[in-house]
Amino acid sequence: MPSSDSPSAPLFVRLPADAARRLDRASFELGASKKQLVTRLLERHVDPDSPSGLAALRRVVVEAGDEPLTVGRHAFRPAEPPAVLTVEQAAELLQVDAAEVLALAEAGDLPGRRIGEAWRFSREAVLGWLGAAGG
Repeated sequence: MPSSDSPSAPLFVRLPADAARRLDRASFELGASKKQLVTRLLERHVDPDSPSGLAALRRVVVEAGDEPLTVGRHAFRPAEPPAVLTVEQAAELLQVDAAEVLALAEAGDLPGRRIGEAWRFSREAVLGWLGAAGG
C-alpha cells in the first residue's frame, strides 16, 4: 500500500448501485476506507504496462484457494465476408434492391454467373465493377 505521503489524484466514478453497495459493505466489514480498498484492488489486478497485465483484465478469474481458476474468456472477431455472393448479398453490398442487381446482371452490366436458376457474384468483381462504374 502506498504511504500516506504519496501523491494522490482525485478519482470520480459512477458505479452500478450493486457494486457501490458491495464496496460500502467491504469497507465497513474490513474497517478500511474505500480509497484503501480501491487502491489495493488496482495494485493487485491492474497492470497496464504489460501485455499479460492487460490480458488479465479481459478474462474472468475465480479464486479457488491459492490457485486462480480461469472460468472463461471472450474475444470478438467479425466473420470474414463471403467471396461468392447471392443476389441478396450483392444487393446488400451495393445497397440497392435485389431486383436492380438481377436487372444489371441479366443485362450483362454487373459481372456475375448464372448457375441453373440462381445468380452468383464474386465480391471482388462486384467491388471492382463499382469502383470502375464512376470512372
